[in-house]
Amino acid sequence: MTDVTRAITAATSVAAALHLPADDAVVLHSSNKLALRLTPCDVFARIAPVGQEVARFEVDLAQRLVEIGAPLAHLEPRVAPRVYTRDGFAVTLWTYYEPVTPQPSPVDVAKALRRLHEGMRTVDLPSPRFTDRITEAEEIVADPGRSPELADTDRTLLGGRLADLRRAIDARGAVEQLLHGEPHPGNVLSTRHGPLFIDLETGCRGPVEFDLAHVPAAISEHYPGVDRDLLDECRQLVLAMVAAWRWDVSDQFPRGKLFGEELLRVLRAGPPWPTLDVVVSRLDEP
Repeated sequence: MTDVTRAITAATSVAAALHLPADDAVVLHSSNKLALRLTPCDVFARIAPVGQEVARFEVDLAQRLVEIGAPLAHLEPRVAPRVYTRDGFAVTLWTYYEPVTPQPSPVDVAKALRRLHEGMRTVDLPSPRFTDRITEAEEIVADPGRSPELADTDRTLLGGRLADLRRAIDARGAVEQLLHGEPHPGNVLSTRHGPLFIDLETGCRGPVEFDLAHVPAAISEHYPGVDRDLLDECRQLVLAMVAAWRWDVSDQFPRGKLFGEELLRVLRAGPPWPTLDVVVSRLDEP
């Protein structure tokens, strides 16, 4: 997010108006969205520019899932469960969970993700299909104005790969359901209540293998009934989509360009397809 200071002011102002004392704000994550811990009220705030978020969908979905006991971070109980707007920003307020150690085991995260999926199967809420996210990536790749630094050869590679994988996955005719959309480690909290998922803005309908393509291999190995061939295709699809987003001229992901270059290298190298956490770990190597 380019205007972090203004976004923080918007969030603390919303909290103060709701009688939640917010004298300080600690930035927990900043990319295309901003995540803050507000103190002393101890609230987790998510902020995004109005028009660049689907916060209403996230709030509605979170309410329904929490009601049925899904392993999900709760909305802040001291205020109305809604999206608050201030100075061009959409602000949602959530319970802050003090992190605990050690991190949950792959088995525990796999069980939590399965419980989340089970809960999502009971929710009837209009949602996009996972192919809409492919379309978003394809539009970035196809428009040099949105991805001016993407070389022509890389543009051809990504565009062709996204189209081929869309067709291949659709052709499988797998059972689809409501999904988290991006249940990667950054969207899983380690709490005394066990692993809890956050960030439902990317919720969509698709095969569970699409969600599993975002998690470390050690987690998907403990998830029952997985179509391994479909998972492999979904892993490659996720790599291609994330690569496209990193080349978006408006992308603010930390080290985005470096990440985008590494993903292109991975796609050219061919299978076996690594998970996103493996790609990130490579970038962190000295």
